[in-house]
Amino acid sequence: MSKKKFCSSANFPAWFDGTNLSEPLFCTAFLQTHQLIYSECSFFTPNGRMQDCTPLKEAIFQEIHSYICSGIPNKIKNITEVLKITAFVPEFPPAEDCVHLKNGTLFLDGTFDSAARQIVRTRLPVVYNPDAPTPTKWIAFLDELLFPEDIPMFQEFVGYLLLPTNKAQRMMIIKGNGGEGKSQIGTVLKKLFGINAKDGCIGKISENQFARADLEHIHLLIDDDMRMEALKQTNYVKSLVTAKGKMDLEKKGQQSYQGHMFARLLAFSNGDLQSLYDRSDGFYRRQLILTTKAKNPTRVDDPDLADKLCAEIEGILSWAFEGLQRLVANQFRFSESERSRQNRELLKQDGNNLLMFLESKDYIQFDSACAATSKELMAVYAVWCDDNGFAPLKSRTVSDFLIANAHKYHIEHTNNIHSVDGRRVWGFKGIRLMIDAVVRSRNGFQRIYDKNDPFA
Repeated sequence: MSKKKFCSSANFPAWFDGTNLSEPLFCTAFLQTHQLIYSECSFFTPNGRMQDCTPLKEAIFQEIHSYICSGIPNKIKNITEVLKITAFVPEFPPAEDCVHLKNGTLFLDGTFDSAARQIVRTRLPVVYNPDAPTPTKWIAFLDELLFPEDIPMFQEFVGYLLLPTNKAQRMMIIKGNGGEGKSQIGTVLKKLFGINAKDGCIGKISENQFARADLEHIHLLIDDDMRMEALKQTNYVKSLVTAKGKMDLEKKGQQSYQGHMFARLLAFSNGDLQSLYDRSDGFYRRQLILTTKAKNPTRVDDPDLADKLCAEIEGILSWAFEGLQRLVANQFRFSESERSRQNRELLKQDGNNLLMFLESKDYIQFDSACAATSKELMAVYAVWCDDNGFAPLKSRTVSDFLIANAHKYHIEHTNNIHSVDGRRVWGFKGIRLMIDAVVRSRNGFQRIYDKNDPFA
């Protein structure tokens, strides 16, 4: 076995006395030669957040392996933990006035500093090239995919993603019928943002309290196949879209903490977006909804399109920055087209057919002296939808909405309502049904609901 040879004690670093290594002294010396801070449970360098600490541990190893012979893994672990304390900064807010890029920093006024390599929260893996050619393939792709009046808003939204901010408080949904090429947008944006973008499911955010923490330090979440009917709860989604400053974050098995959140949401969807749980105006007004053009039946798909679009990434960056500058000049108000506004209103109107039903006094009224079974209520709701040309929402969606808004309508969800065959079933006290409807019980019995007998 070879023996470790040490230099003379006079040449030992201050953190090593010939026998023992002082972690605090080592960390102090280490930070003099390495740009590093620790904030909000993460290390940050000039390249942004350190997702993997392996390079840091390798750098520590290179410094210490000539001085200690055993227990190196544990020593590196201890040093890493001490570094969290030594490099800690209590506040490290996102820089909302510039875009940190691979070769420097681009400011909102269009000036560029190639020497700016300070420690940052996020750095995009794209070179800024003021002479980058116009991304002709990207523009042609968007012209074929989107309506011309919607492209300026889309450009502003992509530009909006460049900054770590939620000032605009909007998410975007791009809806089509499938096969139009929407997914190519996600491919390009992941090239533009690198580790600062991730795939995910907005539905998971709506149902999982820990999912928000996974989006910390992320510019963009892309949902390639959003199903709006899955959003039974939208509080977590709305909190992300409207986040300003710090918010409470939770990781499983860990104490909650406050972290900056600026992840924006971009969703692609095929088909119906009508079965929403949250029918509040506040939720709808946070959405920018684009519809795609129908696919040209004569179009021949290019299997290399994604590569060709990504090859224009420097030009796409300049294109996006142009949209960002326009958005900032307009006080973070998007250039929303009349088509986009109509998309949102149509979605709201169709999604709100339940609200319209509840306001239809010829079909339903709220009366504390009355009650209706869930099955009776759905039967009358189905009649109203048929009369008014709407598709009825699922019974679970209707029940969930009424339960969530029981206080508003002065109703009570209970299983103490008697069906026509005398069984106790679930329903709502405080609801009077105003029309006759056919209701079929489980044993096949049929009856005509008598509007004059609210407790029948």
